[in-house]
Amino acid sequence: MDNNFKKEDFKNVIKLLKTKNPILTQSKNVKLFEKKWSSWLGVKYSTFVNSGSSANFLSILALKQFCGPGEIIVPPLTWVSDISSVILNGFKPIFVDINPRTLSMSSDEIIKKITKNTKAVFMSHIQGFNGLSSELINILKKKKIHLIEDVCESHGAKFNGKKLGSYGLMSNFSFYYAHHMSTIEGGMISTNDKNIYEITRSLRSHGLAREISSKKTKNSIYKKFPELNNEFIFLYPGFNMRNNEIGALIGLNQIKSLDKNIKIRSKNFSFFLKNINSQIYRNDFELTGSSNYAFPLILNKPSFKNRDKLELLMKKNKIEFRRGNAGGGNQLLQPYLKKYIKKKDIASFKNTNHIHNFGYYIGNYPSLKFTKIQKICNILNSIKI
Repeated sequence: MDNNFKKEDFKNVIKLLKTKNPILTQSKNVKLFEKKWSSWLGVKYSTFVNSGSSANFLSILALKQFCGPGEIIVPPLTWVSDISSVILNGFKPIFVDINPRTLSMSSDEIIKKITKNTKAVFMSHIQGFNGLSSELINILKKKKIHLIEDVCESHGAKFNGKKLGSYGLMSNFSFYYAHHMSTIEGGMISTNDKNIYEITRSLRSHGLAREISSKKTKNSIYKKFPELNNEFIFLYPGFNMRNNEIGALIGLNQIKSLDKNIKIRSKNFSFFLKNINSQIYRNDFELTGSSNYAFPLILNKPSFKNRDKLELLMKKNKIEFRRGNAGGGNQLLQPYLKKYIKKKDIASFKNTNHIHNFGYYIGNYPSLKFTKIQKICNILNSIKI
């Protein structure tokens, strides 16, 4: 990202800070941002939290309140918090290889891995690509398996004309600096389920009953526990994962230009794919409904020699990059997952392993010009392999 903040983002923040005794912790602006976000996404409810990772964790913790122990299908190409949220909440992660054209879990492979113990599918929509299919949605509905969507990298991406994040029981978004929009740090949990909404509101604030929005529900809880102070009834084992008024004010301004910036990023991505050499790099991604926030750069052929050449070329020309794409590549190779998968089985995740070793992403942002993209492509295409 070149610059995800504008002067306009901070005008209202400065105005707030200049007021007498300003309220900076979660208050009316947080509620307003949640309402605006829900309207933009096309869902009923949203809960603003302090990061996308917190959104991941609270979603699985909320699921745990009404769902017994079991398995949750997760991708090996994702951010660490998707998988750690599953593990730390007592579920067993079941890994599925990716579709190389979307970088998200393969729908066919997900369906193969569904068992009687499957409680949910935690779908990460990687780098703006859609990971859903009609067959997957129908099977999950038929088998009453919950869908949770991680849309942290894919704001505005769509499936069948409907925004990702509005399909699952819950969806998670990140407002980290380099993503489609930013609140400095921040995340959102969105849902159409009122019960889920009330649980996540409580969980983000220590599990307190007073955070529930329904007065009727709160009063029934207060009557149930007359020996407790109404202000301090902890319904769930929650944490403080709230965000604040400053983040909300920035979010309220950034959401105004979100659609416009998504269009610019999409045009940038199309231009990048047209100018990158398809003999060297993959360019056959599934673009329908995509909302790209970074350029995926993936060598077609597995060669560590060519990989080293490419990295040297990018460093020499000051092209910033991240190897492994989402989360640094195959999470199955990370130390924290050693007891969850046998080393010999990692080789079966061929598509993920290819991305891990020979995949990258480089920046795509609204102020990036075609002339610079062309220059980048010319440099990348100049590699001798």
